[in-house]
Amino acid sequence: MSHTAHIPSHRKPRRSASKLALRAGVAGGVLGTIAVAGAAGPANAEPVTETIEMPTLGSLAAGSNLASAVAASAEASQQEALDQSLQTLEQAALKKASQDAKKAKAEADRKAAAERAEKARLKAEKERKEAEEAAERASRTSTRTQLATNSSSNDGGSSSSSSSSSSSDSGSSASDSGSRTQAPTGSAASIVAFARAQVGDAYISGGTGPNAWDCSGLVQAAYRAAGIDLPRISYQQSSMGSSVSLGNLQPGDILYWGSRSGSYHVAIYVGGGKYVGAQNSSTGVVERSLDWDPPSGAVRIL
Repeated sequence: MSHTAHIPSHRKPRRSASKLALRAGVAGGVLGTIAVAGAAGPANAEPVTETIEMPTLGSLAAGSNLASAVAASAEASQQEALDQSLQTLEQAALKKASQDAKKAKAEADRKAAAERAEKARLKAEKERKEAEEAAERASRTSTRTQLATNSSSNDGGSSSSSSSSSSSDSGSSASDSGSRTQAPTGSAASIVAFARAQVGDAYISGGTGPNAWDCSGLVQAAYRAAGIDLPRISYQQSSMGSSVSLGNLQPGDILYWGSRSGSYHVAIYVGGGKYVGAQNSSTGVVERSLDWDPPSGAVRIL
């Protein structure tokens, strides 16, 4: 067996080429020193037969390429892992965005359906009110026509009555509060017809029609329908004409509450022991019995 010692060339793949070259240079220096020492020694000294096998340039290049390949592989693996992580995050973000979009669409659909239902309800409510108002107007028109017809027939009957009959009727009309069945005639009929046609209208302070009134506004409009102008304020209306007792009322008389010169409420006597007045915001325009709220007095304008 040869006495030559062989140095194995196995090296770690991550050692850089510069380190390998440095080590090769150091080894070369050592060999040079050994050779010089051998030449300066005794002539009969045995020659140095031990040799050291140094790595070749090819092996150095192969090691460098292997280190580069390992580094490139590690970088590729790291990039692949990063790409997979980014892809996972993108998929999660897309999934969440899709879920949020579905929720937003469902909420928008719900709100749209609720708005449509509310619009339909409001439309139906409006149509119902319009139908009720139309029916009420038709009823008032019918009432007004019927009262006007009755007034005309009563006027014709009274003009053909005999003087004795007229005298008897006068006595009966003087006690209208007792019989309470006298039908209005002439201007009184127009006043009563107008007042009754407004029953059901709303009450509003300062209201003068056509669908909302206060007490004096209704009285003023009713008398205007008969061609008679009255002041606007209740105490001014009750100060006009002549005072009459509540036991001698005739249709068309103005009823008042409070003192005659300081009344706070007025209404129109329509016969049969009843009156029509714009009472308050809760009741609106109503027809009531005198017993429901007895007035303080009455005046006669006609």
